[in-house]
Amino acid sequence: MSGAGTAAHPQLLTPEWPAPARVRAAFTLRGGGVSGPPFGSLNVGAHVGDEPAAVAENRRRVHAALDLPAEPAWLEQVHGTRVADLDAPGTAAPADAVITRLPGRVCAVQVADCLAVLLAARDASAVAAAHAGWRGLAAGVLEATVAALGGAGGDLIAWLGPAISQRHFEVGAEVREAFIERDPGGGGAFTANTRGRWQCDLAALARRRLGALGVTAISGGSWCTYADPARFFSFRRDGRCGRMAALIWLR
Repeated sequence: MSGAGTAAHPQLLTPEWPAPARVRAAFTLRGGGVSGPPFGSLNVGAHVGDEPAAVAENRRRVHAALDLPAEPAWLEQVHGTRVADLDAPGTAAPADAVITRLPGRVCAVQVADCLAVLLAARDASAVAAAHAGWRGLAAGVLEATVAALGGAGGDLIAWLGPAISQRHFEVGAEVREAFIERDPGGGGAFTANTRGRWQCDLAALARRRLGALGVTAISGGSWCTYADPARFFSFRRDGRCGRMAALIWLR
């Protein structure tokens, strides 16, 4: 993980995973930008009500700090399962995952409690980013992303970004049912609480889904966005807030 950013240097988390040298990845934190409250300060989301000029400057700082080869493909995310292919036309439609097999194109997903999942081929032939909130995860966004990459999970490695942890993610019975309807064993990622509801472990659910696809090299997933307001935006904690980004590209 990188050190804290200054006023001119965005804070970034660098994934620690066994990715090939050609694969580059990063996760933006909330410090080192120019946005004012409640988006302070490195908000990269243009859809949350922040000043457009502030978002543009924050994105510029991220671009410069990471020496990106191109502007990231900022998706219109809708908690679905569509996968955009940056190497094919028609990528402007709403999507919650994105892939590329070509160098110089930057995949990105935005989050503020939802789980970002980065995927890379072991031979560096392709990379992907997926936005996996509970709706997309239950509906199969990871399955769709792996399929778009060729469907051979054993040829892939994965990194799970910061997301809301089980301790802070209370959900209703309908969320649990959405998972166990497709995978009864997924019920193990839910713990009943004293309010008659459930505490949901998004990272555990993602690991389970990835494992079923043959993806066994899985890193990350240990940070809680809700519990660390100094570094992370959290929609569940703050309501109106900024967005962080998980980015991946081929050199």
